[in-house]
Amino acid sequence: MQGQSNQQAYDRGITIFSPDGRLYQVEYAREAVKRGTASVGLRTSDGVVLAANRQVSSPLMERESVEKIHKADDHVGVASAGHVADARQLVDLARRRAQGEQLRYGQRIGVETLTRAVTDHIQEYTQTGGARPFGVALLVGGIDDGEPKLFETDPSGTDYEWKAAAIGGDRDTIQGYLEEHYREDLDVDGGIELALSALSAAEDDLVDAVDVDVATVTTDDESFHSVEPDRLESILAEIDTPEETDE
Repeated sequence: MQGQSNQQAYDRGITIFSPDGRLYQVEYAREAVKRGTASVGLRTSDGVVLAANRQVSSPLMERESVEKIHKADDHVGVASAGHVADARQLVDLARRRAQGEQLRYGQRIGVETLTRAVTDHIQEYTQTGGARPFGVALLVGGIDDGEPKLFETDPSGTDYEWKAAAIGGDRDTIQGYLEEHYREDLDVDGGIELALSALSAAEDDLVDAVDVDVATVTTDDESFHSVEPDRLESILAEIDTPEETDE
């Protein structure tokens, strides 16, 4: 009982490390991310692909109201997994930083610079009394000087650069599929197909076009574009039912 009481004392305080060096509230925030629907990001030879599962909890809910992929700037997109409200706050922060860079310096903000600004803000909430960590992870993808870039943010305030990454529910299964099938010479169309296949790897069947949201940022125009459902349906029609990856 004494040990349990000690643990409860540590997990109530975000600013207090446990004796074994853990911040329980940050770990709980990561669990919140795992409870969210999955999102996937891929860096391809000619752009970045972001895809997210946006299944709704009721047939009466408008699917368009479930936002999982956001435009942060003309050349940057963000996909989220976890608490939607937390994601919205961080996306709004990213938009303000991107607009500030344009107004102050007359140039677009770098994808890595923007990601670091977001993770710096996230990290502040891991050491501030009376606050809680953000229960969301983000995939930030865009173009820097003609080069595709993809970053992940963690509730601890850490950022990682990836070639392909998954966040949210069934991450291990989806990430395993990406590790097996990803190729660096993929183009954007191939990246969309792989992203949809990876999301389907955690399902019994292929995802439906209405259940996913996909966006791209390509090197030719360095602009964010949402992929229309008709195009998704045609891509899905060419995909074989994915096999489960071995655990």
